[in-house]
Amino acid sequence: MDKHAHLKKVIVDFKKLTPEVLKMLVDKYPDGYDDDDIISFRNAHGERIEAVEVLTEDTKFLVKISAKLEKTMENYDEDDYEDFDDDDPEAVVDPDEIGDENEND
Repeated sequence: MDKHAHLKKVIVDFKKLTPEVLKMLVDKYPDGYDDDDIISFRNAHGERIEAVEVLTEDTKFLVKISAKLEKTMENYDEDDYEDFDDDDPEAVVDPDEIGDENEND
């Protein structure tokens, strides 16, 4: 039996990633995640989803894996998020958009 079965499950897409969940991911996987950390399941539409898991006291977050997530975790700097609320989904910016901005300098 799953010892975390009582937790609320939240599937998080990159677009909805918050500074709080990103920090938990970086803390849990400081060197990045590998294949052993990835959970695969099917969503309500029957699509195969791959995610990594982080837990709080009452919630199991399943964060969908993507190249953007990997890049954001690699470049994580807590200071980038100090002006945002922990639960602000606007705070975590698409790493591809950041790269575009810097190329114009």
